[in-house]
Amino acid sequence: MKEGKSRQGLIYRSFRAYLRWVHDRFFYRKVYRAGTENIPPDGTPVLIVSNHQNCLSDPLAVLFAFRDRKLNVLVRADVFGVHPVISFLLRKMGLLPVYRLDFEGEESLGKNKESFYLSEKELVSGRTILIYPESGHQDKRWLGDFSFGYTKMAFEAAEIDDFRTEIFILPSCNHYSDYFDIQKEVLIKFGTPVSIKPYYELYKSKPRTAQRQVNAIVREQIAGMMLNITDLDNYGAIDFLRDTYGRKYAAKHGYKAGFLPDKLLSDRAFFEALKDAKAKDEAFVRQICDDALRLEEELKRLHIRDEQFDRSPGRGMIVVSAVALFALLPAWLLSLWPNIIIYKAPGLITRRMKDKMFHNSFLFGMSVLITIPALYTLTFVLAWVYVNVAVAVVYVLLLPYLGLFAWHYRKYAVRTLQDIRFRRAGRTGKDGTDRISELRALRTAIYERLNMIVD
Repeated sequence: MKEGKSRQGLIYRSFRAYLRWVHDRFFYRKVYRAGTENIPPDGTPVLIVSNHQNCLSDPLAVLFAFRDRKLNVLVRADVFGVHPVISFLLRKMGLLPVYRLDFEGEESLGKNKESFYLSEKELVSGRTILIYPESGHQDKRWLGDFSFGYTKMAFEAAEIDDFRTEIFILPSCNHYSDYFDIQKEVLIKFGTPVSIKPYYELYKSKPRTAQRQVNAIVREQIAGMMLNITDLDNYGAIDFLRDTYGRKYAAKHGYKAGFLPDKLLSDRAFFEALKDAKAKDEAFVRQICDDALRLEEELKRLHIRDEQFDRSPGRGMIVVSAVALFALLPAWLLSLWPNIIIYKAPGLITRRMKDKMFHNSFLFGMSVLITIPALYTLTFVLAWVYVNVAVAVVYVLLLPYLGLFAWHYRKYAVRTLQDIRFRRAGRTGKDGTDRISELRALRTAIYERLNMIVD
């Protein structure tokens, strides 16, 4: 039944190369792909199973881990309802809709037969399929329950060929430094392939038992690779602490806090230590979490960041930053066209979306499919008409890098404003105290208690 390696035509490969170029070079500051040596050779039936945390961004990050291999992705059906053109392009890229009982309703479930049958035929023919068994993306760094739909698909695909073809399930996970902005980092990890061939005989007599056993192995691998914060009651505090205190924890334990794969390992170790401490003294850990939330709320109210306590920006530093911003202001103004429209336009639609996990994916999708091609073409034509073709070509080639400059200039300006607020909040009030000293004391107390229980 196996048909061998899967390749795409020149037009598709060119289009995917363009998407990957924008994704890896501009949308994200850095993309890490670990465990790629575990991916079975092209032509092997592989069902990639992953956690799901960031809507369309998740399958795109996996898709771009492959150069030429065809990858079919089963994703939530509502993504296809955004616009007919987007639906057509998604299908051309190998994405197939999956309808869910809790979202699209019972009457829509029958539509899954076509998607699953096509995927099963592709799988047993030696193709690669990607599926997310949580049946929806999470808005937190934790692993939800798995539907057995993916195990059913794998075994039914084998059944098509009378169980002669060996099918592999490849566990995978994703991890983001930030879900909601550009120029952040993403990590895709691939685990050890799980062959379901040893379970074929069990499946023939006890299909549910075989599926349950395979699912347990796959899910355990994924949970062991990702950051799985299972303490959802204290999730907000733990997520804040791993991002703040976690930098010091990483350095103290030999991890590189600025290297996302290392930071993931450090965050996992920190959470496990905190979980062990909670098992011994739940009230003590809960108090730390309550204080952490109080600190986070005050930082948000003052519009400052935790890292400024370590930097302690002085007046001289702020003056130098202000001078640099003023000197670069003309270049920033030049860089805004058309990049500010590309960045801001999706917000006209996403601000009406209830699910914030769609925002980042919609920003990428609308940019690469609509605003970048349209506005870059318009810019090229205008520069050609009013100057000459050589200038038009050079200018358009520089536009993506001008966009990066505009973004980092804005970030630098925001940080400078935060430094100013930090110094203002540190001024002594009429009562003889200042907010920064109070928050620093609270922060120090939290960190000292954490040092006691996680080390």
